[in-house]
Amino acid sequence: MLASIEKLGNGGRARFERYWHHPAEDVWAWITENEKLSQWFPELRMGELRKGGFMQFDMGNNSLEKLEITAFQDASLLEFAWWEDSIRFELQPETNGCRLVLIETISKITDHTPKDLAGWHVCLDVISALMDGRAFDRSEEWKKWYKKYIQAFE
Repeated sequence: MLASIEKLGNGGRARFERYWHHPAEDVWAWITENEKLSQWFPELRMGELRKGGFMQFDMGNNSLEKLEITAFQDASLLEFAWWEDSIRFELQPETNGCRLVLIETISKITDHTPKDLAGWHVCLDVISALMDGRAFDRSEEWKKWYKKYIQAFE
């Protein structure tokens, strides 16, 4: 399912929502523990898991960018700077699983925005596949969703 996109001035907000038949604690581990995090987003690492702490992004040129954690509540909320934007993960336990909401607040919509949203979309699909023990073709899926996110901004 495509993220819901709300345009706000020159920017916007994208909201991804997933229900998974896995406990919130297990999903939390996939977004905060480096061993699991590296399986679905190889460039992203947890630095210090706390408000005021940081995530690290490997720029691929032997440099790491620190992305400040701006909101945190153990096992339920992680928000961090995504350069000028922000990424927010919210977990809500539900019967037989949990609901994950990922919100990207976008300061300025650019030609790169659909790429970013397709990336987050596929990342969530990869997490789901990993938790379920399924294989997943990331590159083909990204191409498919990228086209859909381009259409969403036309």
